[in-house]
Amino acid sequence: MSNEQQHCLPRIRASYSSFSEKEKQVADYILANPNKMIHSTINQVAEDLGVAEATVFRFCKRLGFQGYQAMKIALASEIVTPIQDIHETIQEDDDEKTVADKVFKSNIRTLEDTMQVLDVESFKRAVDYLLHARRIEFYGNGGSGVIALDAHHKFLRTGIPSAAYHDSHFQVMSASQLTKQDVAVFISHSGTNRDLLQALEVAKSHQVKTIGITTYGKTPLSKEVDIALYTVSQETEYRSEALASRLAQLSIIDALYVNVSIRRKDEMKNSLHNMRKAISLKRM
Repeated sequence: MSNEQQHCLPRIRASYSSFSEKEKQVADYILANPNKMIHSTINQVAEDLGVAEATVFRFCKRLGFQGYQAMKIALASEIVTPIQDIHETIQEDDDEKTVADKVFKSNIRTLEDTMQVLDVESFKRAVDYLLHARRIEFYGNGGSGVIALDAHHKFLRTGIPSAAYHDSHFQVMSASQLTKQDVAVFISHSGTNRDLLQALEVAKSHQVKTIGITTYGKTPLSKEVDIALYTVSQETEYRSEALASRLAQLSIIDALYVNVSIRRKDEMKNSLHNMRKAISLKRM
């Protein structure tokens, strides 16, 4: 994806917690004044903020743009129509319906932002990896372990042998049994979980193909996997980034599963028939 095609606002929200104080100052300015930003020179923005032009320029580079103009082009493409910030901070005195509305709207934006930063070529490669895998294993710890189980639950239907592990010992043990014909999917919002990175190291030592689902940005996980698929979410007082990212992680897995299912339509018929027959025994 070229710099000109990158999305600006989702990237700011995704990286916000890692910014320095001066970077947060620039980020807050852009988020609050996107329309003003695209009509301002770098000198005007620096003057408004009381910072050096170099600070604004470095912020653009930090987001992955070649410079200020490239960032403005990306920003302009996002605000052809007036932006409504659908995320509102939850207040202690909000009633139940208001809290529910804000949570739903925050989830919607997480999905929209994640969809914007999804790299098409990386996604296609991930589908191809899964499609030709002898075996697929999903690894995640804590909340990401629940996502790994959901992925396993879905991919059982494809007829491709799969498994999910959320125990760190099982992860390294199982990874040691995989081969270059297999695929291991590592799910971690932070991308810094030590146990998961150890399992990744074991998998790579056996030439296993690896996919990571993690927050946007350079993390130990995204740098080490063969393919990184990114989620974007924003932290609030009552909701951590990791919590908000779950729906984005689930949606990426859903999209991978549906793509694999379409390509394995004939093979899945027998698998689904056997599964439905077995499940029917559980019903009255």
